[in-house]
Amino acid sequence: MNPPPTAAEIGVIGGSGLYALLDNATEHEVDTPYGPPSDRITVAEVGGRRVAFLPRHGRDHRFPPHRIPYRANLWALRSLGVRQIIAPCAVGGLRPELGPGTFVVPDQLIDRTSGREQTFYDSGAVHVSFADPYCPVGRAAVLDSAERVSAVDGGTMVVVEGPRFSTRAESRWFTAIGGTIVNMTGHPEAVLARELALCYTAIALVTDLDAGVEGDHGVTQEEVFSVFAENTARLRDVLLDAVAKLPAERSCPCPDALAGIKLPFELP
Repeated sequence: MNPPPTAAEIGVIGGSGLYALLDNATEHEVDTPYGPPSDRITVAEVGGRRVAFLPRHGRDHRFPPHRIPYRANLWALRSLGVRQIIAPCAVGGLRPELGPGTFVVPDQLIDRTSGREQTFYDSGAVHVSFADPYCPVGRAAVLDSAERVSAVDGGTMVVVEGPRFSTRAESRWFTAIGGTIVNMTGHPEAVLARELALCYTAIALVTDLDAGVEGDHGVTQEEVFSVFAENTARLRDVLLDAVAKLPAERSCPCPDALAGIKLPFELP
């Protein structure tokens, strides 16, 4: 049975370590037209707000980046009542000053993925504006909360298909075209949120310097997982503080993303 549509107002897409210690949490299984989401959704109260937590890769990390059910994930969150999303993610640094442990709140995105389902609108003319991929109000809230970790304000996230890491030549090219950080999950997550008129804010944790930045050492999965685990507590503190600072009433452009567009179906 699906939960009521007002079960939560804010969504966090990230690992289970971000909400494992929350009190009075309830789990929900949600059906969507795009199949099940990555896992059950956990809803808990944080700072007086109802927050839905969804593990992007599944609790057992069974979904690699190119197989994550992105459409089901975003649809499921909206069907629960979620209208604002904070999305923590692991990234590689494309600039030498962005070393492991650095937090970045990006303001732009470059899509280098291929073959992923990246729209809900497979029929009809539905063209959403994506000039600014992230919610300005959400970014402001996250940056305010992330002062404690000296987060970098702004930057361009290059999203690659994965699951392999980049070659040195690719990494240097990403930097040359304006990239700041590189990641495998930021797209189509951000654009799908926009297509549902949701606010979406990414907060990136740098786990490594990408292959083309400096030295002869390449990126390894072990290092990425290790650095992320070492910083989970810091990231969790920032997230829990940020969700409490998100406004109850949205005044950003995100709710009007579909204004004037005739949709081929009704949104949840």
